[in-house]
Amino acid sequence: MSSPEHVDPVHENDSEESGKVKIYFLPNLLTAGNLACGFFALTWIFKYQIGNNFEPIRIAIRLILAAFAFDLFDGRLARLAKKESKFGREFDSLADIVSFGVAPAFLIYRIVLQEFESGWIIAAIYLVCGGIRLARFNVMSSRPSQEGGGHEFVGFPIPSAAGVVVTVTMFMMQLVGQDKSLGNVRFLLPVLMVLLSCLMVSNVRYPTFKYIDWTLYRSVATFAAVVLVGLLLAMYFQITLALLFIAYMLYGLVRPWVSKRWRREIEADEEAEEAAGR
Repeated sequence: MSSPEHVDPVHENDSEESGKVKIYFLPNLLTAGNLACGFFALTWIFKYQIGNNFEPIRIAIRLILAAFAFDLFDGRLARLAKKESKFGREFDSLADIVSFGVAPAFLIYRIVLQEFESGWIIAAIYLVCGGIRLARFNVMSSRPSQEGGGHEFVGFPIPSAAGVVVTVTMFMMQLVGQDKSLGNVRFLLPVLMVLLSCLMVSNVRYPTFKYIDWTLYRSVATFAAVVLVGLLLAMYFQITLALLFIAYMLYGLVRPWVSKRWRREIEADEEAEEAAGR
């Protein structure tokens, strides 16, 4: 989920008085790319039929991951250029509900849940919880000294939830190779979606990693870990990516018991120590 966006009151008031809304071009262009990828992912999911090969699903997963990349950079670009706005925040949420709510929910419905008469309920729960997560995010973003201005997300971010769903699915497809069925392992996916639904609307706090300062001193172990992850991504992209998303999901659950020193190292953020001491 990209960052909640700071609003320039002068520009916002001018827009309201004139009846026109001015937008910052490049950050919102990236958000539009996010939304487009979500839509194209849905078109490929529609093409998949049970018993056929998984190629349409693989393409849909790549498009959802591309949407994640667009979402990762739009807010960061806006903050870097100091071009944040209310419009950008709302547009980002609308794109997110398509790319990371509708698309993953429909993907799991097509490959697993449509086998069951009431399977759609699990997909709907995921989508509704994702919508609640985004709405709460936007409300908290408008409050000073809350989620929008801090270094933590309250509840698991919906882009990361989608990342868990699609990377685990991608890894399962890699395991079965040329087979046209995921086998019994596919039943783990609905369980995973229920867990993610609960985490999205929970009060579990996750670091945003939005304010990492790469110029700060870090331990040799941290540097080695980053290099190792980079090598693993290059050599075993699918499994490593899935493990990274799962590790982030689990980290929020164990974070309250992580020492201040380790939290500061993991989150690579000077503010993490201060947050840990609150």
